[in-house]
Amino acid sequence: MSYEIGMKTLKLEFAERVAHVEYCSNYALVRKVTGLDPTKDENAWRAFYDAWQYDLIWLTNDGPVGWENRGRVTDMGHAEFLEGGIDKRETVRCPFKDIEEVLSFDAVEEYGLPNFDDLVNYYENWHKQTQSFYQNQVCPGGYHKTLVSGAIQAFGWEMLLFAAADRERFDRVLESFFQLSLHHYRAWAKTSIKVFICHDDMVWTQGAFMHPDFYRKAIFPRYKKLWEVLHESGIIVLFCSDGNWSEFVDDIAAAGADGFIFEPLIPLEYVVERYGKTHIIVGSKVDCRTLTFGTIEEIKRQIDETMKIAKYCPGFIFAVGNHIPSNVPVENAEFYFDYLAQNWWR
Repeated sequence: MSYEIGMKTLKLEFAERVAHVEYCSNYALVRKVTGLDPTKDENAWRAFYDAWQYDLIWLTNDGPVGWENRGRVTDMGHAEFLEGGIDKRETVRCPFKDIEEVLSFDAVEEYGLPNFDDLVNYYENWHKQTQSFYQNQVCPGGYHKTLVSGAIQAFGWEMLLFAAADRERFDRVLESFFQLSLHHYRAWAKTSIKVFICHDDMVWTQGAFMHPDFYRKAIFPRYKKLWEVLHESGIIVLFCSDGNWSEFVDDIAAAGADGFIFEPLIPLEYVVERYGKTHIIVGSKVDCRTLTFGTIEEIKRQIDETMKIAKYCPGFIFAVGNHIPSNVPVENAEFYFDYLAQNWWR
């Protein structure tokens, strides 16, 4: 079944088919597949994951109390993304008056460190409840605001970019986010999770927005230290970032990631050639823009091109790497899954 396929894949063992996960916010698709309304019935997503044969669920949890309830965060507003634009938010507010406030920021002082034993208990209970509800999928632990994503939430993009120009002082700011993350990673390491998703949107669509040398000095060594905490407990680490981090794939591997979760912006052939036998690979050549605007033949071609190489990778987990959002036509999404399910057998 799906849980077993997921665990085999995460252990780099060949399962009878290529494993599968999606990141889907297409409510119309869920209604069509399950007959349930995901905005009203908590069973809708479970039924959808089972129907679409998910083997893993993408999950993170940053703790019981959000930063916005503990200290300063920036509200950048939100574009329309979910069905009916229910997530659109035009409020924009930054609590930092100038760059000096950002460069003097200490995330530990600002947000505090939760009691460690309480944090372990919170994560363990959350994981057990989640895994019990989604019994047919592997439910990971995970942390969302690791370093750069934490700075984005705290400062917003404008303040972050200005602050990052002062590499020495911004490095000290990142150290405070690292210490905050480390506290949570240590708590996660005390739980019964088998796999952990380290999320950090460290780049954007065009690639790195800071000098590559700074990533290699200030960010990747800190990832390595965080992941060592998890590895000491035998936990598999998957690194996830939006955007194009093609130039950093080797750095992420060298820092100790057991697997990569990425968008179609990153060349799949390179990742498979270098890491197809040794690492977990979560993604594909299928682009949500193809599902939205492309033809059936284009969808088939992207699945076929992925499967040519995916079947030979024991740790491959097929996904539309840049999401199945609400504007993807339901008929295109249904064709995508039906064709994928016909062709994922080894």
